[in-house]
This record gives sequence, C-alpha cells and structure tokens, in this order.
Amino acid sequence: MSEKRSGPYFCGIDAAMDVVGGKWKSLILWELAEHGTRRFGELKRGLPGVSEKMLNQQLRELAEDGIVHREIYPEIPPRVEYSLTEEGIALNTALAPLGAWGSRRIERIGADRVHVSA
Repeated sequence: MSEKRSGPYFCGIDAAMDVVGGKWKSLILWELAEHGTRRFGELKRGLPGVSEKMLNQQLRELAEDGIVHREIYPEIPPRVEYSLTEEGIALNTALAPLGAWGSRRIERIGADRVHVSA
C-alpha cells in the first residue's frame, strides 16, 4: 500500500474505499473491464479529463494494491500494458451494483444538485 494509506480500518468498506477512493480509480477499473488490456495512451483516451500525471499515479497505486497488473515488454521503446488482476475483476464485480444504482440516479442527483445550488 502507498504511504498515504492509514490504518487500522474500521470495516471492510473503509478498506475498500481506500483502494478505490478518488475520481479516477473506479473509472480505470471500468475502462479495463470494458476493453481488456490497454496501453497507457489508450487508457488516457478512454478517460477524458485525466492528466498523464494523475493516470500514472492512480495506475501505480492500483498495481501496488494488486488490482491492476502492469506488464513491461523489453522492446525499444518499451511497451507497457495494463490489465485487471483476479482481485481487480472481483472488485469491479463488487462495484457493479453501485454503478447500476448511480445510473438509475443520474438525473435525480443532477436535479438535486442544481436545486440546492440555486
């Protein structure tokens, strides 16, 4: 785990959120689940708005946590590919109901936020 992580965890949700916390990690999981093995540039194109620095950081953290596999091929220039590990597939499966809930709530969430800020 990276240095930013703290412990002990209070429950399983706390530990899980530590792994997928932030805007980009769950989207990286979704992108890899939808399209399979991807190179860095392909991931970047699939995640509009993410900076190279942020994508690199999030991929490294996911790899440290055993969620993403990072394969470096000894070529010139080096080719690096990312894919989900067994744990990454299990995590993505666990997040699927949350994504379905969010899909059903997209319009309501947007309407609620516009109403509150008005």
